[in-house]
Amino acid sequence: MSVVPRRLDEGTAMLDLCFDLETQDPDDVLTLCLVARHPRVRLRAVTVTPGSAGQVGLVRHVLGLLERDDVPVGACDPKTGKEYVSGFHRRWLGGWAPARPDGDVVGVLAPVLEEHPETTLLTGGPLRNLRLLLESGAPVRPARWVAQGGFAGDPLVPKERRLAKFDGLTACPTFNFNGDPRAALMALADSAPIARRELVSKNVTHGVRYDRAFHERLAPYREHTPGLALIHQGMELYLRRRPAGKLLHDPTAACVAVDPSIADWAEAEITREPGGWAARPAERTRTFITTGLDHDRLFRTMVDDPASPVTIAT
Repeated sequence: MSVVPRRLDEGTAMLDLCFDLETQDPDDVLTLCLVARHPRVRLRAVTVTPGSAGQVGLVRHVLGLLERDDVPVGACDPKTGKEYVSGFHRRWLGGWAPARPDGDVVGVLAPVLEEHPETTLLTGGPLRNLRLLLESGAPVRPARWVAQGGFAGDPLVPKERRLAKFDGLTACPTFNFNGDPRAALMALADSAPIARRELVSKNVTHGVRYDRAFHERLAPYREHTPGLALIHQGMELYLRRRPAGKLLHDPTAACVAVDPSIADWAEAEITREPGGWAARPAERTRTFITTGLDHDRLFRTMVDDPASPVTIAT
């Protein structure tokens, strides 16, 4: 297992980030709150899938609450007939007006990637927007793609690190890759013009739960950034109805994007199998997948705890 190397601008630990999200699950908007105001993230753009006016309005509403109206928002299908917004978001954030995106996905991402070629693309939903970028022929590419998705099973994960629900599995369905399998296969292909691919897989994210104990641990940090305050507010509402808590898929992927050394990694070949998605050891694939996670460092990365500085892999 090895830490995935990551290039950074000399003398800084800031991460240039574009975030692609969906809004049917609370995870993505929690992640937007995190990355929009994280002290070590420069959020450059947000893209939405499928891109309804309600979704774009929600994203603009959150960015406004966090004083990040400067972030452009792209959508691939703004005329879709459905809203694709979880009811939880309205209970948490109130109402908002439908809105139009600043442009289509390629029109929003391409200028950012051209001006900031080291930008990381973080995907929290099905990969249609990434496919649109790859198919567009635009002369830009993400230097690094961090995906919440994929599965590392028995061939890669030592038995002592396996979650009980996944022990014995070599393949497993994953929502984000199954949402557009053609896009996932395109992005994972040897020919894909992406320098590094880092998959934060469900064998790791299913072990991270925001429960009452996590909530109470976060409480002293909730005024550290407006994003953490909004997360704490939303999860207070969530926990009242669902005291068992919420698995943190996308926020975990975001923290790994900020500091990949909080996870254990294996270089792998990713394949689509009848039982889902599989990962097997391989070399020179430019594709790495998580096999384990330091949960304490994950939390400290999330809150940017100055008492325990995060080590940046170089």
